[in-house]
Amino acid sequence: MRRVVLAASFVAAALGAGCSRTEQAPPLAGTTNPMLDSADQVAFGFRTLVTDGGLLRAEVFADTALFLDQNTRASLRVVHGDFFGATGAKEATLVAAIGNLNTRANVLEAWGNVVITSVDGRVLKTPMIRYIQSQNLVTSDSAFVLTEPGEKEMRGIGFRTDPSLNAVEVIKVQKARGGTVRLPEG
Repeated sequence: MRRVVLAASFVAAALGAGCSRTEQAPPLAGTTNPMLDSADQVAFGFRTLVTDGGLLRAEVFADTALFLDQNTRASLRVVHGDFFGATGAKEATLVAAIGNLNTRANVLEAWGNVVITSVDGRVLKTPMIRYIQSQNLVTSDSAFVLTEPGEKEMRGIGFRTDPSLNAVEVIKVQKARGGTVRLPEG
């Protein structure tokens, strides 16, 4: 009987010692993105239309959208967009890693391997763009590469263009090769 009491006392002491550890459990994983904590809403499979006087100018898709500032700004992840002309025909597509859509100013900014591809084969690659809906203008002050069919290529820093890449105004040309250059008359 004495052995049973000693064994029970030993087990109780061992359990008590195990429960009295002063080590703290690791903290629960928190978010590293403060925007997730301050978002008014979060949407998955996001889609919105950018219009001008009833005319569809762009359709924007994102994997994830975080709505901020009383839902007037959306922070977008995995962005895809389509630009449309005055007739409603699709003129170009955009893909980017992240974006920011300001619904008050009707401005879309996109970052991270931004690629705009026009329906006639022009491709613009840059780290960042800004689309201003009221002017139907795509602009950037970043480095870019513009390629056209026929192995034409232009590299530079900064540009302004329409979304279809038809009228590209370059701030600083670094290098260009291929074909002839058409200058506007006037």
